[in-house]
Amino acid sequence: MAAESGKIDPMHQFQVEPLFGHDWQIAGHSIAFTNSSLWMLFTLLVVWLFMLGGMKRQLVPGRWQAAVEGVTGFITNMMETNIGPAGRKFVPYVFSLFMFILVANLLGLLPFGIIPGVHPFTVTSHLTVTAVLAIVSFSIVLIVGFAKHGFHFLSLFVPHGAPWWMLPILIPVEFVSFMVRPFSLALRLFVAMTAGHILLKVLAGFVINGANAEALWVAPVVSLPSLILMIGISALELLVAAIQAYVFALLTSLYLNDAINLH
Repeated sequence: MAAESGKIDPMHQFQVEPLFGHDWQIAGHSIAFTNSSLWMLFTLLVVWLFMLGGMKRQLVPGRWQAAVEGVTGFITNMMETNIGPAGRKFVPYVFSLFMFILVANLLGLLPFGIIPGVHPFTVTSHLTVTAVLAIVSFSIVLIVGFAKHGFHFLSLFVPHGAPWWMLPILIPVEFVSFMVRPFSLALRLFVAMTAGHILLKVLAGFVINGANAEALWVAPVVSLPSLILMIGISALELLVAAIQAYVFALLTSLYLNDAINLH
């Protein structure tokens, strides 16, 4: 949280800054280890620890193992429902995708800011991160589609049962709709996480500035309602964090279904 002239900048939380005060460069390209890199590693560590607890394979599973099995079962059921038995081979990827997005979203909402010198960072609030995730998913769809069907995969752009005289119109529409998929995947997650964090930071500014105001009536009129609204929106953001991870994984499974079960 940055403050200049008593004002709180809601966009400061999204700044990518090199750690340790160094910005190393090779051939004009920055290779510095940034706060974004740190929180991505932290996210991967949390996911790894979560999975480590579920690899005990106890006959009577404990709570940790049951939680891991519950999540994996949830993803497996989703893949089998949307794709069929062929979807089981993609469960590890979709599970990893779901867990990375979910943990990254939740870590950005935890109150690490109360620890001196620690500034929470939501990596999924950056379009570069969500775009890479979307491009990887879209690339897998293309690879699977062409590997399984060859150039017959292009029939995806021809709606089943459409009259031949409508094809000059429908094929370009279907092609544009298909190519927009990675953009919609990336933008949906990016916008949802960014908007929620900006709103929380703006409300936090109202709470702090209202509490520090010289007029005594400002705190109960401005700060208290803003604080109550912050609590409600924080609960909503927890729900949004889970929903966005689920939507990303769900759409990935649906796109894979188009590549595997070609009409």
